[in-house]
Amino acid sequence: MLYSTSIGSGPILVFIHGFLESSTMWDVLPLATLKCQCIFIDLPGHGNSTLENTPEEPSICWMANQVIATLDALDVSSFSIVGHSMGGYVALEIKRQMSGCRKVILLNSNFWTDGEQKRKDRVRVASLVLKAKNLFIQEAIPHLFHHIKKHEKTILNLVKEAKIMDAGAIAFYSLAMRNRTDFSAHIQENPRDYLFIHGVLDRLVEVEEYRIKTATFPEQLCLIDGAGHMSPWENPTAVMNCIKSVL
Repeated sequence: MLYSTSIGSGPILVFIHGFLESSTMWDVLPLATLKCQCIFIDLPGHGNSTLENTPEEPSICWMANQVIATLDALDVSSFSIVGHSMGGYVALEIKRQMSGCRKVILLNSNFWTDGEQKRKDRVRVASLVLKAKNLFIQEAIPHLFHHIKKHEKTILNLVKEAKIMDAGAIAFYSLAMRNRTDFSAHIQENPRDYLFIHGVLDRLVEVEEYRIKTATFPEQLCLIDGAGHMSPWENPTAVMNCIKSVL
């Protein structure tokens, strides 16, 4: 069972953090103001959850199964879910497997697969991390923010926490993201089951690409001004307003 904490009461909203993060990331948002029970889960190898019994082929599906087992242990069968970045990929797989998952909120994430160059980059990252984990972390995390200087303290804390992670776990997740499923067809069937919150200045997924991918359901795209990939820190008020809009 994965490590989890919770606050509040009412309808359940599950929160899944992203790559190199943990459930502590959600502390930046005033989630106690929501009229629901918020459950925060550490993915395997992140935060207080250990990474063990991994499959030979890294996969998002395996991660999702670990979260599903945790939700079962917590007797959670009906819920919505918020996933930041990689956590969004996990959320999509949980939605596919569990009929009790009502809505998925992708926060600085996306629902299509990587292009060929990005897939090659995932393999390069996995190799680099095994040789120079700390260097990779120090270089990667700051550039997720649009205004690096403005968030120096936050970046230092995120870097410090990420350095605790095992290099093998980081490599595992990089390869898992490379191998993930394209959920475009699933979303086209029931777009109202999804909300896409995305930073206008996100360098990992350009906002124009997102507009194209959601052209047939633009009302499900909620754009965050002044934010890059780390919109919960860069514009928490706007992120909260988007989340509240679907609760």
